[in-house]
Amino acid sequence: MTYRIHLFGASGSGTTTLGQALAERLAVAHFDSDTFYWHPTEKPFSSRRTRDERIQLLQERVAGLDSWVLSGSLCGWGDPITSAFTHAIFVRLDPEVRLQRLRAREFQRYGEQIFEGGARYGETQTFLAWAAGYDEGGHGTRSLRRHETWLKTLNCPVIRLDSTDCSVEALVGQVLETIIRSSRNQPARPDPALPL
Repeated sequence: MTYRIHLFGASGSGTTTLGQALAERLAVAHFDSDTFYWHPTEKPFSSRRTRDERIQLLQERVAGLDSWVLSGSLCGWGDPITSAFTHAIFVRLDPEVRLQRLRAREFQRYGEQIFEGGARYGETQTFLAWAAGYDEGGHGTRSLRRHETWLKTLNCPVIRLDSTDCSVEALVGQVLETIIRSSRNQPARPDPALPL
């Protein structure tokens, strides 16, 4: 069976962690959209690739693979690959829990640099304010409204998942059960190596 699964949601909702676990269970490659979106720089998340660069790099990475899992947001740039999805998973998480996770993740990455007076204080505050706006934001930013609109354009089954009170293992089990059920009557998807 072919699996080309895309997981998306708010920053901190757990799409990368769940995507990695799902890919491991399925024994397929896992990719994260940040790898394609950002240039690898000494100061992380500071230099964006162009839309065309992102698409080309993503298509090169998935070319020739029957199955893969891709986590992270593709809204606004990843449309050339969406026709290849066999399933999309929209991951939600309680906003307070999500922001707690993000604060903990930022501290794990950068330590005390995120606190007032630290080298990453300003960037951290800007990032957390942006992430906090997900549930109320408009179409011009990564937001619930934008994701809800975008998922209506997908031509594959969409699984809605609340990750608030579940372990990663339980979420993987839920996803696989739903995918297996929905895949029984689903047509094959085209190869994602589409022209730009």
